[in-house]
Amino acid sequence: MKFYNREHELSVLETIYGQCTADYGKITVITGRRRVGKTMLALEYARDKPSLYLFAGKKAESLLCQEFVAAYEEFTHKKPIGELNRFVHLFELLLEYGKDNPFVLIVDEFQEFFTINKSVYSDIQRLWDRYKFSTKIHVVFIGSVYSLMTKIFQDEKEPLYGRADRVLYIRPFQARVIRSILNDYGELNNENLFYNYLVTGGVPRYEELLIQNRCFDKTSILDLIFEKDSFFIAEGKSLLIQEFGKEYGIYFSILELLSQGRTSRTQIESVLEKSVGGYLEKLETQYDLIEKIKPMGDRKQSRNQKFGIKDNFIRFWFRFVNRNMSMIENQRFDYVKRLIERDLPTVAGPVLEKLFMEMTGYSSRYGLIGNYWEKGNVNEIDLVAVNDLEKEVLVAEVKMNPKNIKLTQLRDKTERLHKRYDGYTFTYRGLSLEDVDGFMEEMIGKDQRHG
Repeated sequence: MKFYNREHELSVLETIYGQCTADYGKITVITGRRRVGKTMLALEYARDKPSLYLFAGKKAESLLCQEFVAAYEEFTHKKPIGELNRFVHLFELLLEYGKDNPFVLIVDEFQEFFTINKSVYSDIQRLWDRYKFSTKIHVVFIGSVYSLMTKIFQDEKEPLYGRADRVLYIRPFQARVIRSILNDYGELNNENLFYNYLVTGGVPRYEELLIQNRCFDKTSILDLIFEKDSFFIAEGKSLLIQEFGKEYGIYFSILELLSQGRTSRTQIESVLEKSVGGYLEKLETQYDLIEKIKPMGDRKQSRNQKFGIKDNFIRFWFRFVNRNMSMIENQRFDYVKRLIERDLPTVAGPVLEKLFMEMTGYSSRYGLIGNYWEKGNVNEIDLVAVNDLEKEVLVAEVKMNPKNIKLTQLRDKTERLHKRYDGYTFTYRGLSLEDVDGFMEEMIGKDQRHG
């Protein structure tokens, strides 16, 4: 698969490199969930520059240094004096080399030093503070364990706090990039776009696997996921076990309940029979896996809220893979796929709402965009978007099947919204799976007209 998107990130990195060559060294942190393309981004950026790539694998520091020294010698054409068994000594050699030779140093899976040798971070801090203004290296630290990378660079108690000049949090592709991918392969239609978005969430590695296996429609995607030795079956655990550590069981239980539509703390606690407030807080703020969802326009202090899984693939994995793992391990794939066909509509509706909200955000026409409901989950509205500049409100009902859209009932739900946005013009729309590509085109067009 060719390199898609990331124009903004590449532009930021190019600007930083220019600053390094003209002035002095910089540190950039690239983080985000696994498979999101962090390494590919760094390598694409460094492709036409002097660069050295080091991967911090799970092994003893002395063994890592053997690999790193070989890479150092090939890159610099210099041979270090003596045997190097600690990363700090190699890092100092690279800082010295960078005084006269601007280059990009990429250290991948940087969080692994937490278990390899945690003192590496204080060693790097000490050397960086000494060399920063005399070297011309652009150091790029990449990390896949979001919680650890946040701790390393944003926790005041950690030695590298405040040392990063820029932190880039890489997110999955938006739906418009998925649209471009499908269009490039001649497979673009509303259903293919939606089911790709529902399962992959735009994660580049998953997109690559679907393309390699020519899986573009719903049936072929499900066939690829639910087969013997499928990459996707173990993916959820491999993504999250290291994040959660020994408490992964309770976190997995919460995520599975959220994937089933139990979106309130009360509902989750009634099933698990224990308080989960602290776990929900960590899932939101420390692991960046869930989000609080409040009715559009509600106060921040309002307790009228729900929780949702942010990542489409993780939601899909907990709903259909983890929940059916016993049958999957017994290779009863056909039966599992029949279960999914039965239950998929309950998942598809909320994901379609999320997709239309994302696409509405492509236009700079609207400020606030979100769901709406009133206390007791009454008068629920799938999509509300507000333009305060031109005093307009878009209100939409989103259904998989357009025959289920009832605009008269939708208007009846907006009495309080009319009071809140008195004097605004309200537009009511019904949006279905059939409207996905056309609505995206419309919102991109509005962005061009109003951006």
